[in-house]
Amino acid sequence: PRRVLIIGGGDGGVLREVCRHPDIVEVIMCEIDPQVCEVAKQFFGSTVATSFGDPRVTLLHEDGAKFLLETKTIFDVIIVDSSDPVGPAETLFQESFMKKAYDRLDPANGILCTQGECVWLHLPLIKEVMESCGHLFPTVNYAYTTIPTYPSGQIGFVVSCRNPRRVLSQPCRAPGSELAAKLRYYSPMAHRA
Repeated sequence: PRRVLIIGGGDGGVLREVCRHPDIVEVIMCEIDPQVCEVAKQFFGSTVATSFGDPRVTLLHEDGAKFLLETKTIFDVIIVDSSDPVGPAETLFQESFMKKAYDRLDPANGILCTQGECVWLHLPLIKEVMESCGHLFPTVNYAYTTIPTYPSGQIGFVVSCRNPRRVLSQPCRAPGSELAAKLRYYSPMAHRA
């Protein structure tokens, strides 16, 4: 991938991980609350919030759903790192938003990864998001990771691709040795699991 849109993610963690990939040429990040980014830079500037100054990054403090509706840019990947589906983030879980994302993704291989809540607590919402994505994308999967500080220690991701032949549980490529040395959790084997 070369062009990535991040919606939310004001703590900078997703941005840090995206910027680790040297082939990325442009990252647009839409975080609705500028204070989240400022606090992250202040308190996590040496750990999580390390890539806000990357020259490939454009940081916009605006509604990501509105940006997606207005932009003409085609992205290879759209990552939604949002809060729970209440208030301003509610729209990010609706099929109309998924359709906007679908339309702004590369038709050949575009990937949408959106916040997928907790499988132990939010099955009806996960089912709804999976069905919404399934109405649009030919390939949709649920993935998760364990995070001890989250409710039930788990957070999920709904991952969708415009390529009907893409097997999302299989990595497209292995990280190069330089990148692999920086990774603390991800590996092709963990991806396949």
